[in-house]
Amino acid sequence: MGGKYRITGDKYPRMRPPRRRGRLVFLTVACVAVLGLIGWGTLQLIDVFTGGGKKATAAAGKADCGPKASASPGTLSALPAPAQITVNVFNATPRSGLAKQTADELKKRGFRIGAVGNATKAYDKKVAGTAVLLGPASSLNSSLPVLATQLTGAERRTDVARKGPEVDLILGNAFKSLDPKPAADQALTKLTHPAPATAKKGC
Repeated sequence: MGGKYRITGDKYPRMRPPRRRGRLVFLTVACVAVLGLIGWGTLQLIDVFTGGGKKATAAAGKADCGPKASASPGTLSALPAPAQITVNVFNATPRSGLAKQTADELKKRGFRIGAVGNATKAYDKKVAGTAVLLGPASSLNSSLPVLATQLTGAERRTDVARKGPEVDLILGNAFKSLDPKPAADQALTKLTHPAPATAKKGC
């Protein structure tokens, strides 16, 4: 070309396509998001395989680990006091005066005393152990456990046909005396006021 449109020199303009900056920004953001997701997923996998789940399980276990009150059979909150229990004391041994002596001691310890004397033929000279505690079915988890605190090793029996709240203490051949009062008082306290359940180890 000639005239004013004539090209001079050795440099020529280069034709380039317009830059698409929007696409570059989108690709950059997408790459960052993908890398972030991959990193998060990797951390989760590491947690699973290195015991991260165990921490959550342990935390959940601690939440349920508090002491729980549990009532055991025979340890009822409505146990009668000694003054509410009438005890008949019978001697099934050849030794005389044993029933009265025992009844007097029980009275000192707060029990009400009913009949005192020799055992009936069903038990006379037939109780080889320390003693037999006999009462109605309703006394199995009420009066009998309270009376048993005064004499360790006494056998407990119930008579379903028996009526009335009274219980019998039938002294056997192995009987020597009631348990010492301090030990009996401790056993009675433990029965009527049981210690609260302790938390499990590791809580």
